[in-house]
Order: sequence, then C-alpha cells, then structure tokens
Amino acid sequence: MKKIAIIGRPNVGKSSLFNRLVKKRDAITSDIAGTTRDVKRRPVTIINKQALLLDTGGLDQGCELFDRIKEKSLEAAHKADIILYMVDGKSIPEENDKKLFYELQTLGKDVALVVNKIDNDKMKDNLWDFYEFGTDAIFGISVAHNRSVVPLLEWIHDKIPDSDILKESDEEDDDVNIVDEDEQEFEFMEHGDEDDGFFYTDLNEEEFEDDSIFAQNDKIKEFDENDINHIKISIIGRTNVGKSSLLNALLGQERSVVSSVAGTTIDPIDESIEYKGKQLTFVDTAGLRRRGKIVGIEKFALMRTKEMLENSNMALVVLDASEPFLDLDEKIAGLVDSNRLACIIVLNKWDIANREDYDKIIQEVRDRFKFLAYAPIVTLSAKSHKRVDKLHDMILEINENYSQRIKTSDLNDVLQKAMRKHNLPSMHGQIIKIYYATQYETRPPKIAIVMNKPRGLHFTYRRYLTNKLREAFNFSGTPVLFKAKKRGEK
Repeated sequence: MKKIAIIGRPNVGKSSLFNRLVKKRDAITSDIAGTTRDVKRRPVTIINKQALLLDTGGLDQGCELFDRIKEKSLEAAHKADIILYMVDGKSIPEENDKKLFYELQTLGKDVALVVNKIDNDKMKDNLWDFYEFGTDAIFGISVAHNRSVVPLLEWIHDKIPDSDILKESDEEDDDVNIVDEDEQEFEFMEHGDEDDGFFYTDLNEEEFEDDSIFAQNDKIKEFDENDINHIKISIIGRTNVGKSSLLNALLGQERSVVSSVAGTTIDPIDESIEYKGKQLTFVDTAGLRRRGKIVGIEKFALMRTKEMLENSNMALVVLDASEPFLDLDEKIAGLVDSNRLACIIVLNKWDIANREDYDKIIQEVRDRFKFLAYAPIVTLSAKSHKRVDKLHDMILEINENYSQRIKTSDLNDVLQKAMRKHNLPSMHGQIIKIYYATQYETRPPKIAIVMNKPRGLHFTYRRYLTNKLREAFNFSGTPVLFKAKKRGEK
C-alpha cells in the first residue's frame, strides 16, 4: 500500500486536508501553530484506490519540541511514496519552503506542491507566485471550501498502482465532503468539582445501589466477542508521567514525540503490533490536567481521550513513581472504572524513584485506588525500557481474564458455597432468595444474579460475592459486573 505524506510549515492546512481525505474529523485542527505533533496514520480511499495517509507536524524550528516534530515529519517524508508539500496561498513563497521542497524532490518520490487557501477566483492570481518552485505538479486548492480538490485527487490516483484498486464490495462513497468545521459542535465535560479537575468521579458512592462495579442496570458498552484477538489499549495519565515514552518502549521504536514540554501529545496516537498471535493496538492519549490549567485545543484533546477510552478494552494507568501521587491521578483512574475497562497500573520512572520505599509506595497506590483493587501493579522505566517487556505477556493474560466465560454450573457452585457460609440479609423483614447466577457477556465479565427481590441484594453482599468469585476464578486485571434481576426479566 502506497504511503502519502502531507508535509509543510505550521498552519498551512495539513490536518484539514487530512480530515477531508479520510472523510471525517480525525485530526485536531486549530489556528495554534504546533497543534499536530506526532505523525497520524489512516487508511484512505483515493477515488477507487487504497493508500495510507500520513498527517505530519509543522516544519518549524525553535524549541526542543518543534525540532523533534520537524525531525518526525521529515522522517515520514523519507518513508513515503507520495509527498504533498503544502504552503499557504495567502502569503508569498518563503525561501525555507523552496529549500525544503527541492530537498524532497531529490528523494526520487512523487512530489506535489499544494497551495492551500485559494478560497475564491480572485485569489487564483496568487498561484502564479508559486510557479517559481519549478514544478508542474502544482495545485491551488481551498480545503475549507472544498475547491479544486478533484485535480489533486486525480494526480494522486495516477501515482497509485492499479494493484491497489479496491474491490467493488469494498468501495466506499467517494464523496470527500465532511462536516464543515464551523458547524462541528463540541461539548466539553463540565461535571463536578470546579477546583480539582476537569471531570469528577465520586469514589464514595458505595451506599447507592447503582454503584459502578455492581451495576443494577446494564449500561455497559457491547464488544464483539469474535474480536478477542484484537486488544485495544489506551495509555492514560496526567502530563509528563511518561506515556509517550512508554508507547515507544512497547513498540520498540520512536513512534511518539517525546520532550520535556508538558502536554506534548495532543492528538491520540495509535499503533498496532502483532504479539503471540494477537493484535495489540496501543493509543497514546493526551496528558490530563486540572480544569483550571486546560486551555484552547486541550479541550478537544481531552474529548478525544474520552472517545479512545470508550472504544478500548484495556487501560494502562501511568503514574510517576518519583513524585507524590495527586488527587488528579485518582480522578483520571476513575475513567477506567466508568468505562468498565481491564486495567494495569504502571509505576513509571522507577529508576529514579526511592525504591527502598517499595512497600510504602505500593500500599499508597492500593489505598488511593481502591476502586482498581483488581488491577495488577508493574514498576518499570519507560526511558531505559527496564521491565517494559513484562507488559506484553501481562496484557495477554488480562485479556484472557477479561474475555473469559465461566460455566453456569461452576458459578453456582461458588455461589452456593458463599451463601452457606454467609446467609443473605433480609430486607425489611422480607426473605431474599438467590435462585441462580449465569454469565451473559464477556469483555468485561457480566453476571446476572436471578432472585426474588433484586433490590434486596445489598452492596456489601455483592462485594462479598465478588471476592468469592475472584478467589475461585482468575479475574486479575478485570472488573466483574453484576446485574440483579427477577426470573423472566431481560
């Protein structure tokens, strides 16, 4: 499959063109230079041929972060087969653009000069200034107004071999229109505490019957049980805990930009590897901050993080072991609980932590993150890759637990033993009876408890049953969800 890289300075419209070609608003766009920082990859259909489209960060210089972004972008250009070099048609040609364009031409690739922001017929005159680049493959377009994009698509189409033509059954609608950015509405999470964070998860709702681990209702996202060989893993945590470094260590390559600048990752970056017959897709999400420190495009980044979690099976909650844990760490981990994900708690930067206090640190994690009591804890150093290799096998093991189905007879054996040891408490003098239990779904394991009075199953007894199930079966790393129901109730 041919690779198409979109290259250019900041704010010329690279991500907007990327979104136009993939037919959805995938990459975050804004007027802020440096919004795109990592290379984003997505399959795309160009008329009737398939290719891989790469959105890159702006070719700018200055601080350490922008130098790393430029390095990643040029690396993507070198690996691509087709290069779209974008410039801003509202400004005059810049010498740096010409220099970079000539350098890219020497790579022996198919290179096109894409002059964006030619928004109307009057602005077409601006296009003449760019012919000094000395190329016939020049296209004046307006991504925002979807003007003159078709000739560019036809040029790209001619550069992709016929062997990449999609079969009729696989072809998608060729209309490249997407929702206009001005019409796209975003709703930012505004729940809970104004001072402490951008969202709020109440960790002390155990007195309510509808608590998160023992849900009376069934609000859990459905997963395809035939897809258990594909594990989607989100890497979450606050800024500067080492999420991007961990992604790079797990992949064995420098996929994500790493710098000392807090909040380096904006767009979630996903990458897949094959490991022991399973496909592991890791998603490096934006670092989360307290609400008062969230500005501009970070609101969109947080929304994307939430979307990634909704479509994940597992989360790696990354904590900085070299610093004191914060309340924000607990609130971020609360996203795992609310999305019913399998989980591993990763204590990163263990190489610079006070390892003599190992027992104390582990105990603090367990005390702070009681709602993730089922999650194993791993200490490692993403920077030096020490003990990172343990995560791959642990992910596979937890996925098995997350996807397992327990026989009804085995479940009821454990249930009967538990009830013989501790009888069910009555409710207002009424006898509460459990008839049987059965697992009705996986990922995560969801168990229906059929009884005469579902609301009579007190949360303390549900916790007791959960503990007995965990003693009998390997549910390490995964939540276990209960639904109390009457006979014949769906």
